[in-house]
Amino acid sequence: MPRTAPWPTASVPAWRRLAVPAAVLTAVAAAFAYVGAVDPNEPGHYPVCPLYRLTGLYCPGCGGLRSAHAFVHGDLLTALRDNALGVAAYLGFAVLWAVWAVRAARGRPLRVGLGPAHLWAAGAVLLVFTVVRNLPSGGWLHP
Repeated sequence: MPRTAPWPTASVPAWRRLAVPAAVLTAVAAAFAYVGAVDPNEPGHYPVCPLYRLTGLYCPGCGGLRSAHAFVHGDLLTALRDNALGVAAYLGFAVLWAVWAVRAARGRPLRVGLGPAHLWAAGAVLLVFTVVRNLPSGGWLHP
């Protein structure tokens, strides 16, 4: 019995295999373009974080729009100051997307082997980041 490939490579043209990664990149680029054009540092353009408004505590996402705005404008230090974890996420997305696009172009599926330990570790990083940025000594992580 002939062995068949789990991912149909010969029957699907390359442009079609790259359609979904290209659409995701287009959506993310459009979102970054919007945030780059509409300054979140000016009041009234974006809603205030509900956790910050109710409690005065910074969530892991606080400063993310300001960080993205600075990142789009090439100001990496300001982006890191506004939300360091956000910058790490932007770069992580870029790497993951590049791997996805290359594998799709070669006709291979993207396999992300995240187990429970990885998810717990990511949750722990978010929790530590949130706690540290709300401590008096973590003022350097405030947006």
